[in-house]
Amino acid sequence: MMSGLVGKRIVNTRAVHQAEALNILLRQHDAIPLDYPCIAITPPDDPSLLDAALFDLTAGNFEWLILTSANTVFAIAERLAGLGLTLNGRNFQTAVIGPATAEAARQNLGLEVADLPAEYIAESLVNHLPLKVGERVLLPESTLARPTLTEHLTARGANVTVVTAYQTVRGTGGVNIAYLLTQGQVDILTFTSSSTVTYFVERLQNEGGRLETALAVPAACIGPKTATTAQAYGFPLVDVPSEHSLEGLVAILETYFASTERQL
Repeated sequence: MMSGLVGKRIVNTRAVHQAEALNILLRQHDAIPLDYPCIAITPPDDPSLLDAALFDLTAGNFEWLILTSANTVFAIAERLAGLGLTLNGRNFQTAVIGPATAEAARQNLGLEVADLPAEYIAESLVNHLPLKVGERVLLPESTLARPTLTEHLTARGANVTVVTAYQTVRGTGGVNIAYLLTQGQVDILTFTSSSTVTYFVERLQNEGGRLETALAVPAACIGPKTATTAQAYGFPLVDVPSEHSLEGLVAILETYFASTERQL
């Protein structure tokens, strides 16, 4: 059976170092990925708080390490290498959001995940976590992270230390999206975080594009928080996948295009 994505031109807004994972899935369905990196990941301007937290982690001063994204894992792995530290064999438990983060933690930090919620969102993690009152939690995050997870953990009695692991900034490079939109050469946009939505809008407008041309194209979002951000800008959205993963995103894309083809 032929895929509904054959020949579809799909904008990939992920950071350069992450884009290929989605592109591979799209090419497997004979779609045409259009790379337009809307975010880039950079170290914090001042890593001293992160360094201190990592030394405390290796010294056994936390019961939990919570990792919310693969980007967090990569940032920590890079900083640990610079400090000459390793987390192997340390006495703490690790919880993550999403299987991609879990796999990154295994490969880059040598950590086995103790807790993985069924839904890949902060609220699900907090409700699922076997957390005891007074336990110390290290939560390294992006500068753009919402306070939701910290607030929920604190409400459950955890002693949470939040540190900046990396900065999310506007990306560069990729296709000339402003031109492609005016030429009708984009079939759908994809967003995998709220920051990809925000920086897509900034990039497009800074590069002389008109937001109205982008809002004429459907958008697919990996999860409900990303969809809420996209909806606030006025993007017409397709269904949000029940599994908030790249595979779930591609499955929703295929379902969407298959249904639109049937309507023609």
